Amino acid sequence: MELPLISSIQRVQVYETKARYYIIGSNSTETTFRVLKIDRQEPKDLVIQDDKHVYNKVDIRKLLEMIASGNVKAGKQKHTGEGFMKYVSAYGIVGFVRFLEGYYMVLVTKRSIAAVIGGHVTYKIEDTVMQYIPNMPADKYMHPDEPRYVKMFQSVDLSSNFYFSYSYDLTHTLQYNMAPSVDPKFGEPKQTDKHKSNVYGVKVAPERNYVWNKYLIEPYQAHVHSDWILHIIYGFIAQSNMYIYGKSVYITLLARRSNQFAGPRFMKRGANSQGAVANEVETEQIVQDMCVTQLHKGRISSYVQMRGSIPLYWSQDISKMVPKPAITVDKRDPYFHTAGLHFNRLLYRYGAPVILLNLVKRREKRRHEGLLCDEYKDCKAYLNQFLPPDKQLIYIGFDMAHYTKKYAKHTNDVFDRLAGISRFCVKQTGFFLQLPQLRSGFWEQPEYDGVKGNKTESGCRQTGAVRTNCVDCIDRTNTAQFAVGKCALGYQLCALGVLPVPDLDFDTDCVTMLEELYENMGNTLALQYGGSLLVHRIEGYRKIAPWKAHSVDIFQTLSRYYSNAFSDLEKQQAMNVFLGVFVAHDNELNIWDLPTDFYLHNPDAAGLKMHRKSYTMWCDPAIFNHLPLPFEEACKPSHSLIQVLSREDEAVNVLFENYKPYTLTDIKRLAQDMEKVIRNYRHRIYRNPSPFERRASFDGKDSSQELGRTISVKDSTASTTSNTSKSSEDSSSSASSVEGDIVTSSCSDDEKSHFKHRVAKVSHPEPNVYDLDLAQYEEDEFTQELYKRQPFRYVDIGAADQSKLSEMKVPHLMASPKIEPLGEYPGDIYGVEEPEVSKRSMDVYIRYVQCGLGGASEPSAANKEIYRNYIRQLYM
Repeated sequence: MELPLISSIQRVQVYETKARYYIIGSNSTETTFRVLKIDRQEPKDLVIQDDKHVYNKVDIRKLLEMIASGNVKAGKQKHTGEGFMKYVSAYGIVGFVRFLEGYYMVLVTKRSIAAVIGGHVTYKIEDTVMQYIPNMPADKYMHPDEPRYVKMFQSVDLSSNFYFSYSYDLTHTLQYNMAPSVDPKFGEPKQTDKHKSNVYGVKVAPERNYVWNKYLIEPYQAHVHSDWILHIIYGFIAQSNMYIYGKSVYITLLARRSNQFAGPRFMKRGANSQGAVANEVETEQIVQDMCVTQLHKGRISSYVQMRGSIPLYWSQDISKMVPKPAITVDKRDPYFHTAGLHFNRLLYRYGAPVILLNLVKRREKRRHEGLLCDEYKDCKAYLNQFLPPDKQLIYIGFDMAHYTKKYAKHTNDVFDRLAGISRFCVKQTGFFLQLPQLRSGFWEQPEYDGVKGNKTESGCRQTGAVRTNCVDCIDRTNTAQFAVGKCALGYQLCALGVLPVPDLDFDTDCVTMLEELYENMGNTLALQYGGSLLVHRIEGYRKIAPWKAHSVDIFQTLSRYYSNAFSDLEKQQAMNVFLGVFVAHDNELNIWDLPTDFYLHNPDAAGLKMHRKSYTMWCDPAIFNHLPLPFEEACKPSHSLIQVLSREDEAVNVLFENYKPYTLTDIKRLAQDMEKVIRNYRHRIYRNPSPFERRASFDGKDSSQELGRTISVKDSTASTTSNTSKSSEDSSSSASSVEGDIVTSSCSDDEKSHFKHRVAKVSHPEPNVYDLDLAQYEEDEFTQELYKRQPFRYVDIGAADQSKLSEMKVPHLMASPKIEPLGEYPGDIYGVEEPEVSKRSMDVYIRYVQCGLGGASEPSAANKEIYRNYIRQLYM
């Protein structure tokens, strides 16, 4: 059995002396420790030592005492501890960086829980500290440009949307993380001795393109234990709880940005010579049934899609202050070498087919975006010549902006078109599904007709992905990804047994929650790439945005224009320094002196020789032979493999890591603060708690104001949109209504008459949410007699009125109920007779008190025998 390894370093204590830094790393229970020593006397080199030894608590205390006493003796100081002091407590090392002087150390000092994926906790960085390592004398010369580089590096805010995990690889998809590792020599899953129950802890190599501290860990990762390395991603993570009749289903949205060709809008467009594109973001939508926490034993599903700029050489001239700079194709690539490199990497990571959903405008009065659309079509046509029909790139063009204007008076026409495209895409790629037991004929059901993917004994694996783009890959792209995610969510919930059919209505709490997740993600990515929140939101394309939302859009447009004109250059320079694209050296040009960073991101343009593929075989043969499966998953190597004693070992016990039984539990902070459908979306006037029940659709006014509902936005980057209210569609276009779903007993007479005239009539009976047919018990004599004996035990007296009692066909309940007290109370309100307690209950209480006073009692002979058998099994 292969289980993911949990990092043994989750607490970091940094002690300093004049000569060294001592970094003490420990696990969460502080039972095992490791030590790093950093020399502070080296002015410009990083000298770091790891003895690779594991200490216990006694040994580490003796080591610290020895270091402190040795420091006192060397310094001839009067009292113990002077000169040896604790510098900071942290949760991990981000890395080390150097500019023109010595190295700096970056540590994570504050964190918060972002999500829980199958028991694996994901953290968001809340605060960091940056410390200069060399012990520099006061009169030492400091390079004059050093402070500017430090300020530029710190302008990349690590406390904003950077995430990490001690046990889960955030750089890979859930499907990859759950796939078994293979032997690199044979390409077959590793086999263990069938007669032994071997348990291995596995740690795989991360995807380097999504590790944003890759440059920071390079100076020391080859010299220290792997648990010291903390891989950090940049993007967005949010999680919501879809509460379904007491059953929690977690929906997690995870977006990871690529560190290749990274930068803000207008600074980075198109692709570079290595096939990396601007604003490349991989989005993963994970749905998990939380009845079972563990991944391999639970019910979980995921769907992956991505966004990215068109993989061509193009840019926009920003020298002129105009809202829409002209698009220019900078370099003609008749054999589409750059695009071939890009799509080759997509086939390597996702498999086939790769669906190209292009949202660029085609019909324009003056050709602007249409230049890219024509070039993109030619690229697809050329590359598909060298692929078989079942593995070719699938191109779908949808002029979303034109379609929105053409049918401006119609509601949901854009989403009706996107729904058809999304269903086609999801069926072509399939989705990842992991179930403990898959019943026979599961995929032959009509609900999954046409759904492809790699079917397995325990579910399905996704093959291929949807690649969505517009010009900026921000507004239109986010709306289209929401449409694909909504369709995928229907299939995921249906496969998990939550829904009977893979269809979700827009006016449900479930879709409202998913829409808010995608809007928060879109706002976060828009801030990172465009400098403002979303301009065109999902509700705008649904034609339900209120009039005040248009003024918000205008403000966001101006904010984006200001960011692009005045601050994008500084952001690009800071990102180049942070990612190591530019490395500062003495007697060379500084980054602010460079006229352009084009040569930094395109090495072949600087005269370096680059390996060019064949003009026809743009896909690697090894990748091509594994299609439609992704080569990355089919040949997954194990970076490190460690044998552990059992699944309860702390190095692989995810439940122990998640629930933390060794810590004192604070009940108020026990549950993670996340969005819940039943708490944050369903209004009190609705009786049916199902998140899939269609809610009221009022005409003329804002439905959120009518219902008094306010949806709070948890993400800090989207806080300005938290008070934006939502409007609704026309009541005539509503397919169903909810008059039977409104609890009229909690409303006044005026409110009842108000809703009676404004809510449409119900054309179908209220669904039986518990799947029980009570009609068969109406004529049962035994049931009637049971109701006569104890009527109030089975009737909800608070909600039952005369009309409902008459419909139950129980005549004796028509009379007014008379509730008898369970016990007799005296006239004095401060006195009450003691109840009678049975002898059995008294014995239980006495044993409980005696156990607290004198300790546990002698176990029985049967329990002793069970314990002896358990000990024998452990040591046999």
